[in-house]
Amino acid sequence: MTTRVAANGIEIAYESFGSPEGRPLLLIMGLGAQLVHWDDEFCELLAGHGHHVVRFDNRDAGLSTHFHDEGVPAMGAPSPYLLADMAADAAGLMDALGWPAAHLAGASMGGMIAQTLAIRHPERVLSLTSIMSAPGPAIALPTEAAMAVLLAAPPAEREAVIEQSLRTWAVLGSPGFERDEKQVARLAGLAYDRCHDPAGTARQYAAIVASGDRTEELGGVRVPALVLHGEQDQLIPVAGGRATAEAIPGARLVTYPGMGHDLPRPLWPEFAREIAELTSG
Repeated sequence: MTTRVAANGIEIAYESFGSPEGRPLLLIMGLGAQLVHWDDEFCELLAGHGHHVVRFDNRDAGLSTHFHDEGVPAMGAPSPYLLADMAADAAGLMDALGWPAAHLAGASMGGMIAQTLAIRHPERVLSLTSIMSAPGPAIALPTEAAMAVLLAAPPAEREAVIEQSLRTWAVLGSPGFERDEKQVARLAGLAYDRCHDPAGTARQYAAIVASGDRTEELGGVRVPALVLHGEQDQLIPVAGGRATAEAIPGARLVTYPGMGHDLPRPLWPEFAREIAELTSG
């Protein structure tokens, strides 16, 4: 069941899995993605490892607050908010949940938000898992093919959005694993039905760019850290994962052959095991 709570001056939509007595694990999704992109089955796997799992919609995504009045940021114009504000949203959600601190796992932009939370609110972070992410927007730049699908004009109609999603993940997905096109289409349709807001995605992207490089600040992170990254990632190449692991003292880097910029189902048990080993250490 989706719940909405006040957090950091906005409303955040979230869902939870597992026992409230479990280790608190906050899942943070990436650019334009919604809480449904953390698959139910994967969340149940994490809960099965003793976590109380919460997934949520970032601002400008899904059923959380959207900043419609800000429009689409013009090139070079100030961003309406930064990753620091999105990290504060996550901390506000933790307040609403009654969590003094939590383990964090963030994917792509979600990894950047998790990194920022660990930097700015270290007392709220028990461990950090950064998945297919990077310490800054200029590190590990996308391939031309990835940039082309990232910047493709978003259609308005539901079926066209689903078709574009299939084309996008044919490029960004994991070439070493069979792609479940039915699942890609189902998720695209589900996300469209919850809330279709390309302008919100543009505002999130502006926040990534405006927030700059975190490499130096990550040197001050003192929580257990895990970095997971695909070796065939075209959107944030594996150099981004290596840079993240090198920046965080003691971080463990695990890379996966054949994995692109998604979370292939066959790897879910391994991801869940790696995260559980980190959070139970």
